[in-house]
Amino acid sequence: MCGRFTLTVTWEELLSRFLIDPDSVSPFHAPRYNIAPTQMVAAVIHDGERRRMGQLRWGLVPSWAKDAAGSAKMINARSETLEEKPAYKVPFLRKRCLIPADSFYEWQRTPGGKKPHLIGMKDGSIFSMAGLYDMWTAPDGSKLSTCTVITTRPNPLMEDIHDRMPVILRPEDEERWISRNTSRDELKRLLVPFPAAGMTAAAVGTTVNSVKNDTPECIQPITG
Repeated sequence: MCGRFTLTVTWEELLSRFLIDPDSVSPFHAPRYNIAPTQMVAAVIHDGERRRMGQLRWGLVPSWAKDAAGSAKMINARSETLEEKPAYKVPFLRKRCLIPADSFYEWQRTPGGKKPHLIGMKDGSIFSMAGLYDMWTAPDGSKLSTCTVITTRPNPLMEDIHDRMPVILRPEDEERWISRNTSRDELKRLLVPFPAAGMTAAAVGTTVNSVKNDTPECIQPITG
């Protein structure tokens, strides 16, 4: 699964990486080191004419849901069953997004307990996790826009840490993922593990275990 991630870049770096017009969005991002479920996250969509960036709450609430209570259980969507699950079937075809990150955390089970690891690109660059989004209307008429991160089987780097990992899109595939013209078969071909050769993983301290901690200390590697 993917239950925490980081986006430590500046607002300007984020806009530049995703080719977002600065005049099209009001600034909302500051460097974050421990993004957790039910929090607001940056997301990129395509409106048919251009890319747009905004915020979505992490934890999908389907448009047809009676209430928003189950969102914390829907932070991840398994790539293998997207077309089978009612909550994901329509968003997979119509409401796809990029969720920017520069690393994510995973906890490895060991005899001594769960140990957090920080996983990202070898060059430290920003990457896109494949996401789905939806909009739910509350009984009072207010609207809630939410998202989920798609996961897949682990690559060789991840398999000793966890049995799932987020779907990380190659930069050249990002436009295809959010385009309204991409076929279902093309989309499914994108839902594969990112090559391990381009990634790195390091053990980090337990500071990240608490969602209250959102500081550079969360990403500091440890030895031993």
